[in-house]
Amino acid sequence: MQILLCIDDTDNLNTPGTGHLAESLINQIEKKGWGNFSAISRHQLFVHEDIPYTSHNSAMCAEATIDGDYLGSITDLGIRFLETESAEGSDPGICVTVIDDRLDHKSLMDFGAKAKNTVLTKEEAYGLAKSSGVHLSEHGGTGDGIIGALAGTGLRLAGNDGRFRGWHHIGLAGGTITVKALCDYEFIDSVRSESGRKLQNDDVVEFGGDRIKRVLQNFEQTLLVTEKVDNSNGVKWKTLTKAQVKKY
Repeated sequence: MQILLCIDDTDNLNTPGTGHLAESLINQIEKKGWGNFSAISRHQLFVHEDIPYTSHNSAMCAEATIDGDYLGSITDLGIRFLETESAEGSDPGICVTVIDDRLDHKSLMDFGAKAKNTVLTKEEAYGLAKSSGVHLSEHGGTGDGIIGALAGTGLRLAGNDGRFRGWHHIGLAGGTITVKALCDYEFIDSVRSESGRKLQNDDVVEFGGDRIKRVLQNFEQTLLVTEKVDNSNGVKWKTLTKAQVKKY
């Protein structure tokens, strides 16, 4: 069985972010042998004065392959985790979604897209969750985190939004590497330009910094590159810097 687990609004300015808690929750589930999770994706939602948030208003989501017998246990553990680990003053919400033919993919994806530029309500979120048959619940404060949890689910389902948690150190700034060598790493599925062009195995890429971060594009862990202004060394492409990747 394939599921998505998404949480939002679990932190305050003095505690580790929601991504840290998502990783901790997933580690607990995997240690129990209930399932295997993919990388955690961060989905940026609408920043607006009518939306309370800690720092960036982003939700954290991961996909997992699980034994269906543990679905209820995973949901219950997620609930207990949010109730005990979420920071004081936060408004945590959790969404657990079974990905199958009965799921209303389009409505969830549309909700996620709207959450990037529209102020949505808890009533809208609960209504969609009920009609879609997904678990959505709040566990503290105003519970507004359910909006982000459902939106993050929809954005992950769409497969073209957000960046993955964590940075990887595989080369020094200015160094070069082939696309094939990059894709030999298990955490990189493809290398693409910002315009969407998929680079070929023999293309050479220059490191724009000492660290790289992947984004979710075309349902893949994608490393984005930009065309260099100066390609005097014969290398046309360069990985995005930390500042450049922040917009994803």
